[in-house]
Amino acid sequence: MKQRRLGPDGPLVSEVGLGGMYLSIDGRPEEAQAIRTLHAALDAGVTLIDTADVYCLDDRDLGHNERLIARALTGRREKVLVATKGGLRRPNGAWVHDGRPAQILAACDASLKALGVEAIDLYQLHAPGSYVPFTESVGALARLREQGKIRLAGVSNVTPLELAAARRIVPIATVQNRWNVFDRGPERDGMLAACEAAGIAFLAYSPFGGGNRAPKLTRNERLAAEAKKRGITPHRLLLAWMLAKSPVALPIPGSRQAHNAEDSAWASGVELSPADVMEIEATL
Repeated sequence: MKQRRLGPDGPLVSEVGLGGMYLSIDGRPEEAQAIRTLHAALDAGVTLIDTADVYCLDDRDLGHNERLIARALTGRREKVLVATKGGLRRPNGAWVHDGRPAQILAACDASLKALGVEAIDLYQLHAPGSYVPFTESVGALARLREQGKIRLAGVSNVTPLELAAARRIVPIATVQNRWNVFDRGPERDGMLAACEAAGIAFLAYSPFGGGNRAPKLTRNERLAAEAKKRGITPHRLLLAWMLAKSPVALPIPGSRQAHNAEDSAWASGVELSPADVMEIEATL
């Protein structure tokens, strides 16, 4: 699989990653199936896996996805970069933003234990919190980096202004924001352009629009026709479209099934010309 860099001076990883969320939230598969899905992605060339401490059922289940990934990577750990996040909590299954530095520092320590590592490859602020100013939350990332607990820092669910503020505090390797055919905000709000200018990797989560919207893509007749013309699935075509749109884009689709994880990974081999991109966009 082709590779792209995480940040201006960061390591190279597969240009299509795997998001682990669906393997641990409501509707998650049995562990054996989840492990098969992770292994299928690795066998297809994926070397970037994205997770978070809150990819679980509730606050009694924190770290479920991290522990699952750690088990799946037994014997393969050195070949894979694992990105995780902190800054949310799951009381009674809710998703609560909490960017307090003490919360982030404690969450990182728990993630280190769950992943079974001495330093986290990439640690991202999951979202701006409501308890403290955004800059205080980013300051916790800087502290973790100084302590050697994380190698790279990133931010998620942020605006271009927040990204600029974060970069004044700590080197930022990644931005992880939503980007898909239903939500093309990063193309319009300047975030993709800002990442490209700074050499920051843009990890596109929910590239198919989420679990409820993903099936709709196969019912788009024009998109299906474009995919059929190339002998691939609409989902693989859309990932290839994202890769062609920006040199810093790294989509991280999630999957519960091994064959879907493989199909997503194979998007890296799809070559699209500028004319192809225009044709695809006409279907959207």
